[in-house]
Amino acid sequence: MRKIINSTYITLDGVIDNPMWTMPYFDEEAAAFAGSQTDAADALLMGRATYEGFAASWPTRDESDPATGAAYFNHVKKYVASTTLKNPEWNNTEVLQGDTVEAVRALKEQEGGDILQYGYGSLTTTLIKAGLLDEVRFWIHPVLVGGPSLTAPLDDVKATFELVGTRVHKNGVIIASYRPVA
Repeated sequence: MRKIINSTYITLDGVIDNPMWTMPYFDEEAAAFAGSQTDAADALLMGRATYEGFAASWPTRDESDPATGAAYFNHVKKYVASTTLKNPEWNNTEVLQGDTVEAVRALKEQEGGDILQYGYGSLTTTLIKAGLLDEVRFWIHPVLVGGPSLTAPLDDVKATFELVGTRVHKNGVIIASYRPVA
């Protein structure tokens, strides 16, 4: 069975929105770990808001430079959980039809690599509640930026996670990986 792994950039004050503050921290070490995630994943799973942000950005990037990751993001299979997105224009994108939980469960049962999920909102909450999220990796950045925090969409979610790994980068970024406790 495939694993769904959420990878989320977060500040010390819990902000995940518009992570442009990560750019000074995306060095060779971060790129190597990000590359290991995409190497293991042959699909992306997104909510509509994350999809719209990615679809506006990735197609404009240079695919000839492997360091950009653009070739991966522009060609990997992408699944979007949305009731409002009807005709996605970004290459290799499919909008999940019907019940999101059942559609994602069917994806997990298919043969293939990991399914990588970026962003942390209502889709992640749905996956946690349904027991479909296998791991979350928080890239904790040593900055405070103010704004909407990660806990806002979690008010009604109760879940316990166990630490499965940590990576501390020279630049101060900590990647903490957790898996739900059944």
